[in-house]
Amino acid sequence: MVQSIIDIDENEDRILNIVKAKYGLKNKSQAVAMIAKIYMESFLEPELRPEYLEKLKKIDKEYGMVFSSVEELDRHLKSNV
Repeated sequence: MVQSIIDIDENEDRILNIVKAKYGLKNKSQAVAMIAKIYMESFLEPELRPEYLEKLKKIDKEYGMVFSSVEELDRHLKSNV
């Protein structure tokens, strides 16, 4: 666990107290951790599980064709009609 000393203004302290009360937390450290968790879940890209990435790779290989241009796609669609 990392310990930090931070300087916050009165409004930020109130917000920490609100978060602490809303989530029933015991101290402001838990409130800061909760805010960080909410930020992570809302704004940072989620990390994909390795087995899901493998599944995506398998699906990518099984389905679809790659076309170098719209014209090539159009020719392919017209030839299969």
